[in-house]
Amino acid sequence: MGRTLRRTAAFTALWKALITGSGNDTSFVQRLSAMPRMVGNTLRGKYDGLGRLLMISAATAYVMSPVDLVPEAFFLLFGLADDVIIVSWIAGALLSETDRYLMWENGGKAPVSGTVLDGEVV
Repeated sequence: MGRTLRRTAAFTALWKALITGSGNDTSFVQRLSAMPRMVGNTLRGKYDGLGRLLMISAATAYVMSPVDLVPEAFFLLFGLADDVIIVSWIAGALLSETDRYLMWENGGKAPVSGTVLDGEVV
């Protein structure tokens, strides 16, 4: 049961970090909709994010896995700390990579949210 609660807390923290964002105008919906395109373009060799996506995937698999390098049953807070650190890294990596991908997709220009009227963002 402890592992399930820990997973829930870890993914809740990841969710909050993704929604909060990295301080730019990119919305959660833009990030979420960019992820399948990012993976597709990476697998097709158009985008250079393969190494980063593999690391994010491996870290996510570790958090979800029943195997733990530092088990909570023996090390209490230290056992939780490794998962918190990894989930924090996943959140930061996803924010950074989606920002980077959206800039790449827009030809190097930072993504802007808003409504476009006559070629200008309002």
